[in-house]
Amino acid sequence: MLTGSLTTPGEGVSFSTRGLAPGDRVAAWQRALSHVFVGLEVAVEHGRPWTGELTAERLGALQIATEEFGPGTILRSARSVAADHSTHILVRRQLDGTALLLQDGRTAELRPGRLAFHDARRPYRIVVPQRQRARVLMMPRALLRLEEAQLATLTATVVEETGHGAAALLLPLLCGLVEEVTRAHPARRDELARHAAEILATVALEQAGRRPAPALWERITASVQARLQDPGLTPQDIADQHAISLRYLHRLFQTHGTTVNAWVRTRRLESASEELARTGAAHRSIAAVAARWGFSNPSHFSRAFRERYGMSPVQWRSAHLAT
Repeated sequence: MLTGSLTTPGEGVSFSTRGLAPGDRVAAWQRALSHVFVGLEVAVEHGRPWTGELTAERLGALQIATEEFGPGTILRSARSVAADHSTHILVRRQLDGTALLLQDGRTAELRPGRLAFHDARRPYRIVVPQRQRARVLMMPRALLRLEEAQLATLTATVVEETGHGAAALLLPLLCGLVEEVTRAHPARRDELARHAAEILATVALEQAGRRPAPALWERITASVQARLQDPGLTPQDIADQHAISLRYLHRLFQTHGTTVNAWVRTRRLESASEELARTGAAHRSIAAVAARWGFSNPSHFSRAFRERYGMSPVQWRSAHLAT
């Protein structure tokens, strides 16, 4: 059962699904994770045996938790973000097994010794193919002292001890410090936790500073371009595909002076106009071309086409085939 709470520094949580009936475990595990971290959703494959173990302790502004679970998926969905406005930053360090962390259009493959940051302000997904164990640190975003643009380059990127730079020097120290925190006398724990947070801030600053600006816009527009013929393509589908919130998707398109729907409609009209101008497609009806590029209503397609090109699809085809 879930014990204790995280409202007072020094109190802890210890939880296990082992004593629960299999049909009750998913809901109980979801409640435990949401209680310790942020609002989350859990999915598991029916018929596959699994259990979850969770311990956590809050030390000042830093929370240190150990989570053992799998196989299954932990999801911070757009619905969860809307219901729980937490802005904490979480850092997941894999201890045993593997996990995939997806956020902001990136995927971090976590193996033992690797860690990655994820931001509770936006959706993310953690996929665990088999039973695994991880240590998760959670802190207010202000402790990292990073601008939002820097944070956007940091999420779901692998940080590991190999290589050069601050991470190679500091991660072993951080891991040892976290282990010491969990065993230290209560009088020393807050001080050790502050040192751990400082190390994390240094690692985060270096990681964000040496990474190029994210190519999220390019990835999203390329994937949308490949799906223009899908009549069911929606902004929510696009956001889910890239593990970002719908609000963040709209904001991204606004920074490029357009909207999601306008950008998709323009690309579809361009593709349709190119097809109508090809002699090899002269046998296709206007309605068939419209449907091919995601317009289920031929009349709507004709109005949008005329609005953009100043002539009807029939006139456009005639003019180009004659040329």
